[in-house]
Order: sequence, then structure tokens, then C-alpha cells
Amino acid sequence: MIAMAANTKPTFSLLLLARLSATLVAILLLSWALYFTTSFLPHTLSQRDLIYSVLHPLLMVIGFILISGEAILVHRWMPGSRKRKKMVHLWLQGVALTSAIFGIWTKFQGREGVIANFYSLHSWMGLLCVSLFGAQWLMGFLSFWHRGEVRMTRIRFLPWHVFIGLYTYGLAVVTAETGLLEKLTFLQTKGVVLKHCTESLIVNGLGLGLATLCGVVILTAVSPKQYQSSHTPKVVHSDSKCLTS
Repeated sequence: MIAMAANTKPTFSLLLLARLSATLVAILLLSWALYFTTSFLPHTLSQRDLIYSVLHPLLMVIGFILISGEAILVHRWMPGSRKRKKMVHLWLQGVALTSAIFGIWTKFQGREGVIANFYSLHSWMGLLCVSLFGAQWLMGFLSFWHRGEVRMTRIRFLPWHVFIGLYTYGLAVVTAETGLLEKLTFLQTKGVVLKHCTESLIVNGLGLGLATLCGVVILTAVSPKQYQSSHTPKVVHSDSKCLTS
């Protein structure tokens, strides 16, 4: 049986904008982490605490948000079979989940203890986000390796899988934004960072870059992958007859 139908790929401009936004976010974050290290722990002399404090945003933004965003885009640009796309998607999401777990783990290593690092809205949202992401990944893993046994369940669950995945990605970006706001407000209140300085511009630019990236990734994910042309009839050939519709 041969089916002919017109189809479209996601626009090149959306994918390009997503990659440019992700690159900008990575550059700004690395610049902040490498050139303004004293802002992460301004009152500590411990190199160990400083490393953990710098690792947290790197793992949560680059390792979690950027890689999970790329995993979402896999279905839009990667050639090959659906099985191959799902495998790469699952693998990238696994890397993102691992990064998120280690990112949270770094906050448990602070000398002030666990409770001192998990009191704010940012920390609560982060725990909720990673928990949802972990449950989502586990469901996807079980679905991938047990396709035959749960086919109907997968069909019914697919819309929820897409919704929860995009919701969790958006929640991750919002959580990162609250973290940036919390950090910059603390530094400015303590007088460590001025309101009008290079570091403030970098952090604000990082927040805008994350917001842009989130919107582009979600827009690319929900844009239609293919459509049935109203002017091109669908032709189905079989051994005995030819059907048009």
C-alpha cells in the first residue's frame, strides 16, 4: 500500500532561532560563572563551596534546560525512523535528568545544611520540576521498551505525555528565572553587585535569553509537522483496486 500526502517540515527559521537562543544562553551563563565567581559565594573562603555553587547553575541551565530543549526538538529535525527519534529523545532526556539530579545534589553539599538551601519558592519549584521530569522520563522509558504490551495505553497517554513534557520544560525555565531574580536581588541588596553594571546586564540578558528559548522551543514543538493538502488527493493502491479520497 502506497499513500501520497503532502507534508511540511518545521521552518528553518524557528530551529535557527532556537539554536541561537541556546547558544546565547550558554555564553552568558559561562561568562557569569567564570568571570564573576566571587558573586556566587561572596563571603566564603572555601574553594569547595565555590565549586558547588558555580556547578549548580551550569548543570541546571546547560545540562537540564538546554539539553531537554534539544530533546524536544529532535522530533522536528532528525531524519530517520520514529524509533530512532524516540531513542535519541529518550537518551537526551536521560542526560538532562541526570544533570538536574546532580544540580540539586550540589545544593545538598553546602556547609549551611540542606534546610538552608531549600526554603525559597525557587527551590520548591525546582524540586517539583525535577520530580515531574523524572516521572515523565520513567513513563517514556517503560513505554519505549514495552511497546507491544501497552500500545493502547500509549495512544491514550500520548496527549498527556506531550502536555506534561512541555509544561515541565516551561516550569524549568520559570524556575531558573526565579533563581536568577533571587540571586541578583540578594547581591544588589548586599551591595556586592551594582544595579547598573556588567554583571547585572549579563544576568538580565540571561533571563531574556531563557524566555526567548522557551517560547521558540514550545512553538516549534506544537507547530504542525504535516498536513493533508486540500488540492492533492490521497491515492491508495492495493493488489485489487485503487482508491482515491
